[in-house]
Amino acid sequence: MSEKKKIDFEIIVYDSIEELSNSERQLIQNAIQARKKAYAPYSNFNVGAAILLENGEVVIGSNQENASYPSGLCAERVAIFQAGARFPGITIKTIAITAASNNYIVENPAAPCGNCRQAILEYELKQKEPIKLLLMGEVGKIIQCNAISDILPLGFSNTFLK
Repeated sequence: MSEKKKIDFEIIVYDSIEELSNSERQLIQNAIQARKKAYAPYSNFNVGAAILLENGEVVIGSNQENASYPSGLCAERVAIFQAGARFPGITIKTIAITAASNNYIVENPAAPCGNCRQAILEYELKQKEPIKLLLMGEVGKIIQCNAISDILPLGFSNTFLK
């Protein structure tokens, strides 16, 4: 017999950056600075990510596009792979992500794409602790998600590979 289940999660929506803690505001500012270093000549959509590690280090990333479109890399994966390479075994606490366009004002918070969700999930599962997300467009509201697994509830994990 089939069973219907509901998957849901809570988010916090902040009206402005001023509502965040000092450390969260600084992390968003780091993501904005990273965003300004994006290489996005094809999409004109600039994304910056800043990761706060448990040891207080901040690791940044920006999207890096390529004329051979699949060869580029999103800001979130640039940052998380850099964090994994530079600080292996250090817990990732929070990732701030912000996006802006060269063609219009991005007013809605930008969430990670599917590939980035999967990459972040790998680290969340590996460290056995949630990774908080702070999502922001160029202006406007900020969304806080308490874990990447919230926005990727049926993610692929190593349990499928045993």
